[in-house]
Amino acid sequence: MAETSTRRSPLAGHADRLAAATLRSAGALRIEEQPFRTHLDLRLDPSGPGAGAFAGVVGVALPVEPGTTAAGTGVEALWLGPDEWLLVGPPGTDGELAARVHAAVGDEPVSVVDVSAQHATLLLAGPRARDVLAHGCSIDLHPRVFGAGHCAQTMLARAPVVLVADGPDAIRVIVRSSFARYLADWLLDAATEHIAAGA
Repeated sequence: MAETSTRRSPLAGHADRLAAATLRSAGALRIEEQPFRTHLDLRLDPSGPGAGAFAGVVGVALPVEPGTTAAGTGVEALWLGPDEWLLVGPPGTDGELAARVHAAVGDEPVSVVDVSAQHATLLLAGPRARDVLAHGCSIDLHPRVFGAGHCAQTMLARAPVVLVADGPDAIRVIVRSSFARYLADWLLDAATEHIAAGA
């Protein structure tokens, strides 16, 4: 008999605690996991012909300005370096997205690595989201500086993360799976004053 396995998020054991903290914050803060997102690490020459064809085939243009993001049809591209991006898609689309990337670049040199299982994603939303993150992050998170369409590789509570600003009151935290439970515990602790105050 063939064995089957069920995929389990590294934050599966935190779901109830995150939901309870959100409820107790009375709208000031929402912390939730976005499980099993597709994450592909892409290395490609941004000046090559493949990059030019990329948007039409993959559905999103590759941002070339440092620390920016671009969103397309079900796909998001996060700038990580001059020739590196993190492609983010819905759960279970890793194979299809990688095939679209290869179709776009043809014979051009490219590296596409599926890092989906290596990452966990947490969303912090609400008027206190940036305050909580500021407890453990040294970059300026004010919406005037780090607004929608921006991303940053940085440290949060000594854990390496990618922060993605989805709006004035919403920031995604992409963290290595091995740090996910530690970071969720840290976020819950950092949010205590806002949860207790509900404001």
